[in-house]
Amino acid sequence: MKLVVKVIEARNIPAMDLNGLSDPYVRLQLGKHKFRTKVVKKCLNPYWGDEFRFRVDDLSDELVISVLDEDKYFNDDFVGMLKFPVSRVFDAPDKSLGTAWYSLQPKSKKSKNKDCGEICLHIHLSQNNSADLPDANNATPSQMFGKFEDAKSESCSTSVSGASRSSSPTKSESSSSKNDKLQTQKSDHAETVKSEVAEGRSDEQLSSASFDELMKKMETVDQGTELPSNLPGGVLIDQLYSGTSVDLNAVLFSPQSTFPVALAEVQGKTDLQFGQWKFENGSLKRENTYTTAPSKLIKATKAYEDQTYLKADGKNFAVLVVVSTPDVMYGSTFRVELLYLIMPGPELPSGEQSSRLVLSWRMNFVQSTMMKGMIENGAKQPLKESFDQFSNVLSQHVKPVEVKDSGSQKDQVLKSLQAEQQSDWKLAVHYFANFTVVSTVLIAVYVLVHISLAAPSAIQGLEFVGLDLPDSIGEVIVCGVLVLQAKRMFELIARFMQARMQRGSDHGIKAQGDGWLLTVALIEGSNLAAVDSSGFSDPYVVFTCNGRSRTSSIKFQTLDPQWNEIFEFDAMDEPPSVLEVEVFDFDGPFDETTSLGHAEINFLKANISELADIWIPLQGKLAQAWQSKLHLRIFLDNTHGGNAVQEYLAKMEKEVGKKISKRSPQTNSAFQKLFGLPPEEFLINDFTCHLRRKMPLQGRLFLSARVIGFHANLFGHKTKFFFLWEDIEDIQVASPNLASMGSPTIVITLRKGRGLDARHGARTQDAEGRLKFYFHSFVSFNIAHRTLLALWRARSLSPEQKVKIVEEDSDTTSLQTEESGMFLGVEDVNMSEVYSSVLPVPSMGTR
Repeated sequence: MKLVVKVIEARNIPAMDLNGLSDPYVRLQLGKHKFRTKVVKKCLNPYWGDEFRFRVDDLSDELVISVLDEDKYFNDDFVGMLKFPVSRVFDAPDKSLGTAWYSLQPKSKKSKNKDCGEICLHIHLSQNNSADLPDANNATPSQMFGKFEDAKSESCSTSVSGASRSSSPTKSESSSSKNDKLQTQKSDHAETVKSEVAEGRSDEQLSSASFDELMKKMETVDQGTELPSNLPGGVLIDQLYSGTSVDLNAVLFSPQSTFPVALAEVQGKTDLQFGQWKFENGSLKRENTYTTAPSKLIKATKAYEDQTYLKADGKNFAVLVVVSTPDVMYGSTFRVELLYLIMPGPELPSGEQSSRLVLSWRMNFVQSTMMKGMIENGAKQPLKESFDQFSNVLSQHVKPVEVKDSGSQKDQVLKSLQAEQQSDWKLAVHYFANFTVVSTVLIAVYVLVHISLAAPSAIQGLEFVGLDLPDSIGEVIVCGVLVLQAKRMFELIARFMQARMQRGSDHGIKAQGDGWLLTVALIEGSNLAAVDSSGFSDPYVVFTCNGRSRTSSIKFQTLDPQWNEIFEFDAMDEPPSVLEVEVFDFDGPFDETTSLGHAEINFLKANISELADIWIPLQGKLAQAWQSKLHLRIFLDNTHGGNAVQEYLAKMEKEVGKKISKRSPQTNSAFQKLFGLPPEEFLINDFTCHLRRKMPLQGRLFLSARVIGFHANLFGHKTKFFFLWEDIEDIQVASPNLASMGSPTIVITLRKGRGLDARHGARTQDAEGRLKFYFHSFVSFNIAHRTLLALWRARSLSPEQKVKIVEEDSDTTSLQTEESGMFLGVEDVNMSEVYSSVLPVPSMGTR
């Protein structure tokens, strides 16, 4: 008897990481049998779709289901758990609990976080004990990437079954149980034969269809999902090839292609067996087997390769390949996953089409093992060598395109942007075609006609020659209306002229200098708020980064503006941290501008590749009410090359007055993974210290070019946070006291509304909402203090502020020198007697 558990999805998982997300996975245990699902990265509503089968020996056993958050370098965080007695499933109708949502429970009643989220499970008992039953170690590729399928919906009705090639041995049973088993197998076999007869024709038709027909079938079932992101193991190939993406896809995966056979000959693979492409659960799959070539350390082994199309819409293709080698040491604990992304490339200068192949990988551990790090590191070099051969063989079948022939992605994208050219006359007609202008013109014509027809009136009252005053209250009112209309018309003309003088595009203007170059392409806006009486707005956008601003042109009377403008920021010595974006409604020279929304792009939390084409939702009351957003393309390039880090450290050495050594790539990588930072972030220095909250907490303070972070691990309870240097408003030193254990304390005060993600590390928050962090007990306080001040001043202060601080420091230093005892009188000196002697001195008497 088997207990079948389908782990489908979860929702409302609490955030366990600093980025406000989690990396959840599910661990299942029944007796001595343990299994786990894959890890879903950065998700609070994960979908797994994995099925596991446990052999039941005792109905009193409990199934324990635990949800955890993966942490590669420390202990995984506990999220919630469930317990199911097997007897509960056995006593249920049809021996099944069905598909249902269950609330996750905390580990103990004393836990602070009572809301642990919910998990969707399907649990039932099965009498089928055949040798080919799927087990928990093999999940289908569609399960691996269930988030890209329709199963991501809230409905918990979809279940995905796994496939297995291995089975676990069973113990000997009594003769009566064997008879029951045989009867059950016979009935199951009869049902299987009936289903095969009913569905045989359709399967045969799909299997015998040509590869092109199968691709067309995939197009019809495509749901318009986006291409999956690259796997976290890294990118093995990123290359452009001549020809369409359809042709490249056929070369790689068509049964008629000669490329797989040629690759196998080069890599020394034997016993090749390519399966037929078949439709299963709405996706196209096939299974291949081969024997790998022997190496110095590993003998020739059997490999199983599952290929699954995640997406095929006629232009973009995503294929997941899962390779398993169960015969190697620890081979049952891991799978190598490869993701092929095939997409259209830029048009070549010759006019030909190109396609792009991006191949990434990861090691997916289906069982926990102490050899995880060794296995993962040992696979990197063989994979690199294998796919170097892959690239060489592929280049013999498809012509690769050099980057210089196609241009970089940034240049190609920016080149395709064409700013909308509109004549001033058309804009003027569009802008002035409103009731105010039309009524003003009609009134002006009416008054001019009246003047031409009316005879001069006689001088009366206080009038004299040259001064004609209104003769009644009605005339006064008419004059007032005419004056207001003329003023309004003048404002409109001045507003239009000033708006047309504001040109926002940097087309043809290149950024100056070497360093970090930031390029922003403003494409369009959507659903901007209407603040004018006409029901429209006149929006423009202001970009601010590292104290420098760029302003777009103004688009008149629209809620969905089209800009297609490019802005380049001059080279910066340090990589930028934040790009601030704010949209305004232009109200001319006489009225204040109105903010339509704002956004902040944090380069430390965003993936640079994702910023190449992104829709950013705007924040603010108006923007959120209208669901406003901007379409941007952002590129960040480093023209310094590999010496950028060394040059920055050399500059900081002058500020700190101490040698700063460049950290190793392994140390930088560990630092980046600890705080979830991008690859360009590098560690400058770190100090052991105490974080003072209610109780002092010992940990390490990490300093990099853009962030300051703290990490501590006290008996498995981890505390970590970071904030930007730009978030800091002031750094002060508090005198030693008993609370700081006799050590000076560095007090860091953040700006209002900044660093909210790190508020759990702050000791106090003042009335203005500013967070304050207290650090003390440094091994070398002076070095730590000087380094903090130098990095903060270099990052967040303007040149004028830096000069002012330097002058204040020099004044303070000179005063301390004069007061420290360098100019002392003789009476202030106390000297001990070391040696004395009395010598006779002859004297000359006077006569």
